[in-house]
Amino acid sequence: WIKAVDANMLTPIELIKATVDGMAARGFGRIVNITSSAVKAPIDILGLSNGARSGLTGFVAGVARTSKLAAANVTINNLLPGAFDTDRLKATMEGGAKKSGKSIEEVRQLPRNTSPAPRFGAADEFGATCAFLCSAHAGYITGQNVLIDGGAYPGTY
Repeated sequence: WIKAVDANMLTPIELIKATVDGMAARGFGRIVNITSSAVKAPIDILGLSNGARSGLTGFVAGVARTSKLAAANVTINNLLPGAFDTDRLKATMEGGAKKSGKSIEEVRQLPRNTSPAPRFGAADEFGATCAFLCSAHAGYITGQNVLIDGGAYPGTY
């Protein structure tokens, strides 16, 4: 628990605390925490990560909405990625294929079948979304959880 909370909650909180006052003094700042779609839809085997990331999300919700920061053009948001075509995803799927005795292609198809966008996200899509949240164009977006998962999350909120 301590390692999970330290890595996924306390470290980002300390970085936020160390930087927001300077951003506010300059009249501009953007912080984007890259967490996980598991904040909205917890993954059963990732209890430690789910809990720590949810704690960070709660902290951000309060701090980002303080008039001290919002009025100074400082925004803090969370980017919640779903499945993106990364080396980590490939390694996880290779492990799953070995464990299950299925081919890597069979394992790669399972998540694709559960998303309205029948593919994994691309790194450039992720980067573009993050860049937007960091831009001057996103000055009226703060304290938000931006889900980028190809429509996989089934909820309304």
